[in-house]
Amino acid sequence: MKYRITAPHTHSCNIHLPASKSISNRALIINALAGGSRNDVRPALCDDTAVMLEALSTDNPLIDVRNAGTAMRFLTAYFCCVPGVRVITGSPRMQQRPIGILVDALRAVGAKITYEGKEGYPPLRIEGGTLRGGKITMQGDVSSQFISAILMVAPYMTQGLQLTITGEILSQPYIDMTIDMMQNYGIRTDCKDRTIIIVPSRYRKMRCEVCGDWSAASYWYEISYLNGLAYYLNGLSYINTNQENRSSDTNVQRDISADYFISPSNNPIQGDQKVADYYKLLGIKTTYDAQGATITLDIKHLPPQCLRLDMRDTPDLAQTIIIGCLLKGQHFLIEGLNNLRIKECDRIDALQREARKLGFILSQPHEGCLAWTGERCEIEYPITIETYNDHRMAMAFAPAALVYDEIFINDPQVVDKSYPGYWNDLADAGFVITRYPDGKETSI
Repeated sequence: MKYRITAPHTHSCNIHLPASKSISNRALIINALAGGSRNDVRPALCDDTAVMLEALSTDNPLIDVRNAGTAMRFLTAYFCCVPGVRVITGSPRMQQRPIGILVDALRAVGAKITYEGKEGYPPLRIEGGTLRGGKITMQGDVSSQFISAILMVAPYMTQGLQLTITGEILSQPYIDMTIDMMQNYGIRTDCKDRTIIIVPSRYRKMRCEVCGDWSAASYWYEISYLNGLAYYLNGLSYINTNQENRSSDTNVQRDISADYFISPSNNPIQGDQKVADYYKLLGIKTTYDAQGATITLDIKHLPPQCLRLDMRDTPDLAQTIIIGCLLKGQHFLIEGLNNLRIKECDRIDALQREARKLGFILSQPHEGCLAWTGERCEIEYPITIETYNDHRMAMAFAPAALVYDEIFINDPQVVDKSYPGYWNDLADAGFVITRYPDGKETSI
């Protein structure tokens, strides 16, 4: 399957963003530990949350998370403290993504995990039971999901957990999100410097409606940046990132009734909210109201000669920023991309390969850094973008239709992982999308 995308009639419109996948998956794990009903969480409707829901409700001892990395990490920790024997596996790519750091940490607190194949990689055989807990250290420079996974099950360890994070910490906002959600569900956390202490306790049952996804919003920032049109993004909630102010809010939330309803207005911080700051540097203004946000391009804004960003906290925004800048002719140097190589695909390599098809040569000044200083190459017509089973490759490259006569996206269904309605939303915004299933042409 491939899609042909053109954009001759784009116009401003309202976009109903999907719910946050990151918040949804955390809420589903915590709700399961709390013994809550499946209906207590209103999650994102996408492949990743479907995988999580299926795994949490099945009696099948074989759990296949397919290409859902978050589910692999979170469920590995969850099944360690749930009685029973399970084997958790995934797609061929998932079996190439390292998980040894998480397994070692879980073993250190009493988990019984063995590798069914290659050491350090899925599939895993897990004998669930009671976790002892104690003092452990974990590296912070590989995946924040390893840390989040063990934190969420920490209240159910008999000795609690004292976790010290070593080295550089990547994606810190996602760790903060986990701690925020644990606090919302009634867990006290003591965070000092790089050490997090959680005493034995239990989550309380609560209902949770998840707010709009800032990662999904990022593609509309890219589109607005390229075509200069305004878009209204329904469901986005702006969260004050001032930690001093937020801490008092969190204490209030912990003190109210056990049936507390976490609504979109008081969901935890999403790290990818930072996209508004990044695109502000490029001239996009964000205006909030109670239901969402309007994004508009200030055509009088003078962008920097070279955009310099450190994206170690927001690596999932890299493709959106990089492709947007290339298509607008904006020079950049972006650092902090070290863990892009272990995502759904090797995103460093994939970005360099696919950008050449658009006529751009990305350089890599050093590991974890991508830059563009204006170097061009011949465009490869017809422009056909490989997605590498990576939803963000499809969604970041599709707006290139605003610059070229047409662009083809292979395996466009990969967007179902996080944003199933993406192609319909593009069509609503005026993009013309033609399907080519088995050589037959149909339109969306």
